[in-house]
Amino acid sequence: MNLEEKLSSVTARYEELEALLAEPTDGQTFSRLSKELGELTPIVEEAKAYSKALKDIEEAELLLKDSSGDEEMRNLAEEEYYRLKHLLPELEHKIKILLLPKDEADTKNAILEIRAGTGGEEAALFAADLFRMYERYAASKGWKFEIEEISDTGIGGFKEAIASISGKDVFSRLKFESGVHRVQRVPETEASGRIHTSAATVAVLPEAEDVDIKIDEKDLRIDTYRASGAGGQHVNKTDSAIRITHIPTGCVVACQEERSQFKNKDKAMKRLRSMLYEMQRQEKDNERSQNRKNQVGSGDRSERIRTYNFPQGRVSDHRINLTLYKLDAVMNGTALDEIIEPLIAEDQLSRLAEIE
Repeated sequence: MNLEEKLSSVTARYEELEALLAEPTDGQTFSRLSKELGELTPIVEEAKAYSKALKDIEEAELLLKDSSGDEEMRNLAEEEYYRLKHLLPELEHKIKILLLPKDEADTKNAILEIRAGTGGEEAALFAADLFRMYERYAASKGWKFEIEEISDTGIGGFKEAIASISGKDVFSRLKFESGVHRVQRVPETEASGRIHTSAATVAVLPEAEDVDIKIDEKDLRIDTYRASGAGGQHVNKTDSAIRITHIPTGCVVACQEERSQFKNKDKAMKRLRSMLYEMQRQEKDNERSQNRKNQVGSGDRSERIRTYNFPQGRVSDHRINLTLYKLDAVMNGTALDEIIEPLIAEDQLSRLAEIE
């Protein structure tokens, strides 16, 4: 099916949806049809612009072939013809990007997990810096950022920090953040001024719902234990902490943030569903593109994806060879989009190359 046939099919479905939405229907069906219509709207708008450009090119060609026409009109037609010929590939590219298969997880909320890696206390301090960077970025997007669990070092660092982030298209914008983030800077405790290198791992998981993942109770081992660390009077007095093991996959999640064992179990199950959903997603993605090296978004935490160099005020994303000398703006969340947008564009281009 060529591009014009695809656009004709999309336009026909768009018109069908408009007709269906004009008829009385139940709320669930209306919501489903409205969502599909919303997804097709930008494609239809670009299709109209594409069709108009093709029609205008034909009209300009007719004017150029008419030797009896006015010279000024012929000059205007020639100018318009070459302008539209230049515009056409841009419109085609936009439409092809819009026609790419959607990642069903893109519209989902996300669970953010950050853990200190190599580098001791400095790695934990960097993990805390990254956590705050994403918190500020979420605030700039109007997303809700809820801290689920933090294991701190007592002097400002985080061994582990988990948050849930909810809002519009959260996962689509954060999914390429998964991987090893490396920092190069002089620790405050370093008297000689020597630059240290340490790292933290970031994992961004799409938040799964009950309808996405069905978990059989018999596949779970649930252990309860006494909470430790900060937590008030309930610490070490009740077995409120929960550890859940998914036996078929070996996935383990734990939660001790809440005083209630029930609430801790609920949070742990939410994380487990998200982990299993992400595993399922990755398996499907690997099946679809087994022979393609995915340059971005692989989620492989053994890969170093980004370096934050404080002495030079530099951030480098190694997957797309992008370097920004805006470290402060990236760390406060205001310039993070300048890394995220090129990552999304690179992913689109590589997927487009796979189907062309």
